[in-house]
Amino acid sequence: MRVNALLASEATLLDFGAGRGRQFDMPNPGFPEELQKFQGKVARVIGTDVYDGVLHHPYLDERHVTRPGQPLPLPDASVDIVVADWVFEHLKDPKQFVSEMERIVRPGGWICARTVNKWGYVGVGARLLPNAIHRSVVRKLIPVAKVEDVFPTYYRLNTLRDIRRWFTPGTWENYAYLTNTTPRYFGNSWLLFRLADLYHGVVPTVFSTDLFVFIRRRL
Repeated sequence: MRVNALLASEATLLDFGAGRGRQFDMPNPGFPEELQKFQGKVARVIGTDVYDGVLHHPYLDERHVTRPGQPLPLPDASVDIVVADWVFEHLKDPKQFVSEMERIVRPGGWICARTVNKWGYVGVGARLLPNAIHRSVVRKLIPVAKVEDVFPTYYRLNTLRDIRRWFTPGTWENYAYLTNTTPRYFGNSWLLFRLADLYHGVVPTVFSTDLFVFIRRRL
């Protein structure tokens, strides 16, 4: 809802790390499809991803397969809002990413991201496991997930401190925050779901599972 509140009919939106649109394969009653689909709410929706599945995303006006660390195929100051859903944990080079955001986002534009908190149990668990076995573990904990949707993780832009460090206050207004959302990695186990839910209620904020990033380019 927060992202939708920032949309304007004349805006250009970049879905960074759009993938194949897997969220539309996994219905979530708490996050209905109409909130996740931006096409028709803005003038143009552009999707980029290092994975060629983006070419099959059903709700994009323009699609680009990109290479990690390379400039995005977009003009300077051409984007009003960037959405990155579960992408920041996969960024290997935060400096290069932020540099590209400073290049393409117009003054007054927004970056909105949902990602894993490095110090939550999901972030800690993922960093303890080698990337080579992430796919098999994710398939067990999220049975509906597909192997092509699992990518290497680095956790270099996944704390409030990281966000403040890379998105400098002279250029960006920072409204990022930590929160706990509905447990995700529990397989089909009711017990694991309950344990995760109890964890959410007792841990300090710094150990919350998710980092929500809302950053505005200064005018």
